Amino acid sequence: MLGSRRSRRRLTTALAGLGLFVTGAALQVTTTATPAHAATTHRVLFDDGHAEEAGNADWIISTSKPDPLSQDSSPSSETDWTGALSSWGVALQKTGNYSLKTATSALTYGGSSTTDLSNFDTLVLPEPNTLFTTAEKTAIMTFVQNGGGLFMISDHTGADRNSDGEDAVEILNDLMTNNSVDSTDPFGFSIDSLDISSGYPAAISDSTNTVLNGAFGTVTKSLIADGTTATLKPADNANVKGLVYRSGYSGNTGAFFATSTFGSGRVAFWGDSSPIDDGTGQSGNTLYDGWNDTGATNAALALNATAWLAGDGSSSGGGGGGTGTCTAAQLLGNPGFESGNTTWTASSGVITTSSSEAARTGSYKAWLDGYGSAHTDTLSQSVTIPSGCSATLSFYLHVDTAETTTSTAYDKLTVTAGSTTLATYSNLNAASGYVLKSFDVSSLAGTTATINFSGVEGSTLQTSFVIDDTALNVS
Repeated sequence: MLGSRRSRRRLTTALAGLGLFVTGAALQVTTTATPAHAATTHRVLFDDGHAEEAGNADWIISTSKPDPLSQDSSPSSETDWTGALSSWGVALQKTGNYSLKTATSALTYGGSSTTDLSNFDTLVLPEPNTLFTTAEKTAIMTFVQNGGGLFMISDHTGADRNSDGEDAVEILNDLMTNNSVDSTDPFGFSIDSLDISSGYPAAISDSTNTVLNGAFGTVTKSLIADGTTATLKPADNANVKGLVYRSGYSGNTGAFFATSTFGSGRVAFWGDSSPIDDGTGQSGNTLYDGWNDTGATNAALALNATAWLAGDGSSSGGGGGGTGTCTAAQLLGNPGFESGNTTWTASSGVITTSSSEAARTGSYKAWLDGYGSAHTDTLSQSVTIPSGCSATLSFYLHVDTAETTTSTAYDKLTVTAGSTTLATYSNLNAASGYVLKSFDVSSLAGTTATINFSGVEGSTLQTSFVIDDTALNVS
């Protein structure tokens, strides 16, 4: 019974829960904004608030900001808009399916500004050269977590165009590792501190991937002209996928272009700004035309990736493998457990408001195990995933343990979707707060599958597996 369950926990567990209550409340404030969502017109915001025009950089779609249409409302060529990214912008504009804007001030999420991230489906960060503030990092990460697309474009280490001591490698790594939403390698990769002088990285062979084989063409190669790569860490995010690799590299090293997911959103990384440079821009800049380089297919890569990030199409890397038309939705019932012991099938006492372990948001959470004796708890819900959908299962997990070992998994939580085991966590995954977990379950589209959490605890010393804010998002 629940009372005996609480009595078996150590005092330190209760105190840790009290600390988590404060953290959870703070996070709740940051996630109440309207989630980004796919629309008939894909809304893309290009950042120009972080020294993207410093030095010889000119990473803008137009000198008219925030609206490039004020420069030319019906552009037909890259020179109709002024900027080294004008080819990118004009190509999207000409499709009639995109609404493009430029942000020149601090990035926000849930505010009233016309360039607030809640008004967009995709954010492009084209080689930022100043650090994002704490508030901006929270805004960006929450935007992606709630369904937005994030396009991060780096340059080589040492490319400090405004001489402030920070380059894009450091700035983007800081975004991923030093934010208030999730700093535990949320995207499953880190950007390498390298300066690779030249090369034509090759695309992997994957005919189902719409970033490599999309409406804007087929990607065969990209271009490095002083750039870097990323190291992939699929153990941290199983959805990370390298699509284009530096010559001689494969697998988890040397990824020049990669995709991933976070929460309900999608992420893309490119290791150099030269491929998006169209050679035109404002007077006085020395630019390089990588966009039209005949040895590469950079335009197709940039445009296909933009479409994928905005929710157009699908991909077996990053966003999933569904095809066809899908209505974006969140499918789990009672996802934050705030309706109490309904919708879910759970062991006695699992869905609870007990103050010994705090919810991430609201009052309820699912608390499996934590008795300090041999015990098994389960939590499950069956859900029908429509055909033609990309699907992502996500949840927040807090592991609290009295075990002192650093090598033996005595207590385990197994997460399954249908017959597929997605992950196994244990007392070795204990952390001071909730950590977002995300999995691509698009292979289950067209089926009814049971999402199941099973916690098995050993004979002594408690381990608690606390789950909150679940979601199964389809798009």
